[in-house]
Amino acid sequence: MSHESTSLFADPGQTVDGSVRITASVVPGERRMDFLPQHFGERAMIKFEMSVYDWMGSLCPTYRGGFWNYVELSNGGAFMYPSGVESFAISVDGNGFSNTVGAEVAGIIATAFALNNMLWRGWDSLAEKYKQLLEFIGEHPESAAIRRALD
Repeated sequence: MSHESTSLFADPGQTVDGSVRITASVVPGERRMDFLPQHFGERAMIKFEMSVYDWMGSLCPTYRGGFWNYVELSNGGAFMYPSGVESFAISVDGNGFSNTVGAEVAGIIATAFALNNMLWRGWDSLAEKYKQLLEFIGEHPESAAIRRALD
């Protein structure tokens, strides 16, 4: 992904039903400091970020930390994914999912788990971000794998 608005689809135009596809853009370095408070709020941002890292560690035992890209979605949503590693072996206890996925997909999965977990813990302010991420997942080329992991 580049720093410009980049679609994750072969045809970034419209979907079959005529609606506009959701695009994803990596946040450039000069805007990184604003990403977490803008999308997750000042109260939740650190808890959210740490939760994503914790989920990634739970989902992928070989994950050892590192730099993460922040991504904004054209529908207002956001997610983050690890940079510098092409793929991760993800295993989800409880639903039997076990698959090697790209870094972006691993980040989407970890972000979705983190948001869901925080919602269950009363962080209702994150409900819209979770909904927006799920909308994006529905259009993602690897939506089937992402949904199997989240099921």
